[in-house]
Amino acid sequence: MGVATRDRGEVRRREHHEADIVIVGAGVVGCAAAVAFGNQGRSVILLERSLKEPDRIVGELLQPGGVRALEELGLRDCLDAIDAIPCLGYQVDFHREAVHIPYPSDLVPNSTARPEGRAFHHGRFITKLRDAARAAPNVTVVETTVTDVVKDSYTGRILGVETQTQGRPDYYFGALTLVADGYASKFRKGYIATTPEVRSKFWALELIDADLPRPNHGHVILSDAPPILIYQIGTHETRILIDVPENCPSASVQAGGIKNHMLNVALPALPPSVQPSFRRALDTGKLRSMPNSFLPPATQSTPGMLILGDAMNMRHPLTGGGMTVAFNDVLHLSRLLSPSAVPSLEDTPAVLAAARQFHWARKDSSSVINILAMALYSLFAADEPALHALQNGCFRYFQRGGKCISEPCGLLSGLIRKPAVLVYHFFAVAFYAIYCKAATGPVWRIPYVLLIESILIIWKACVVIGPYLVAEMRP
Repeated sequence: MGVATRDRGEVRRREHHEADIVIVGAGVVGCAAAVAFGNQGRSVILLERSLKEPDRIVGELLQPGGVRALEELGLRDCLDAIDAIPCLGYQVDFHREAVHIPYPSDLVPNSTARPEGRAFHHGRFITKLRDAARAAPNVTVVETTVTDVVKDSYTGRILGVETQTQGRPDYYFGALTLVADGYASKFRKGYIATTPEVRSKFWALELIDADLPRPNHGHVILSDAPPILIYQIGTHETRILIDVPENCPSASVQAGGIKNHMLNVALPALPPSVQPSFRRALDTGKLRSMPNSFLPPATQSTPGMLILGDAMNMRHPLTGGGMTVAFNDVLHLSRLLSPSAVPSLEDTPAVLAAARQFHWARKDSSSVINILAMALYSLFAADEPALHALQNGCFRYFQRGGKCISEPCGLLSGLIRKPAVLVYHFFAVAFYAIYCKAATGPVWRIPYVLLIESILIIWKACVVIGPYLVAEMRP
């Protein structure tokens, strides 16, 4: 593309507010999509309410599968110079017992190196992504608040968006509008029938100079309390996320609120080495929360618009898979809508056909992460005997090592994308839970375990994973 052509495209975007693609939201998805489509020669306008560095507790852990997708998008250097911390796997603490779950080294083609994730301050990473979007060809970034979509009242086609810029109304028009305005999307309700289900909240603190039992690893703390997740996000900073279910008695106002839960439930469950920094953070830091939501994906058929990212599909953040899904989604969509596949984005039937393909094509990278996140949370937040048995079986299964650890961790990392492998290991855990139940009790209970409790455990395993399998198979 010549200089004159680039200049005309810039004038068209800046002065006439017209482009091939208008993107709402300069977060993880929006920035990556702007770069991907801009590099294809598409004219892109990227809109964001505030371009100040965000300060949020989401999007701080990128699994190895997400790092690989970032590399494929040409954005790997966005992880540089932000004090990102390598993540080499996990340590799971189960009632003070620990098991090491490293990322498997045999899952990256043509490499003997063990794959690595990255953990970082969300705002620093987003700033680098926005810088990359600004530097990308054919992309114009605009600070403005999107208030509504512009729709053709006759055809129902989305033509662009209406915005407010410094208190003045404004309009931006594109052949395709991509909405990526996050988990609290203002546009989801009108175009996606399913509504998010909030199961719990993560309450977050930032620990300073925390002494982690296994550095460069995420830590999952399992006890009689709901699960706790810990991972280092900077040289001196460590994020701790405490899951608090809806209507949790220990966090009720009568019991003393969330501070009571932190001191009397969360603190005793933490490894002793982490407790001092947790106490300091609780005394001096600010507690912040975010909802943990489930929103299954759905086929979209709105002409002229696609909803992406958390606005379209969410899972519990316990496994840190959200950004991995996001970057892989951008890869899938940019390939399906590339100029060679869809020469003109004004071709509505072709774009809608690509949207249907996208719904199914993305499942190779999203289904395992979605199902695993929700199923693991159900196990780790166990609140009944059959679930407690499954939770114990899961931990003991990890202790076996070998493929009992490498393949589940491969699924978690986003490097193994086979739902059949997930289902196999999930039910292997269920049968191992039955074995553990029979092996640890008195001999006289073995017939009861095999005849009664085994049925309850297998049934509970089906109840846990079944709805999420079904949700992924729906059109």
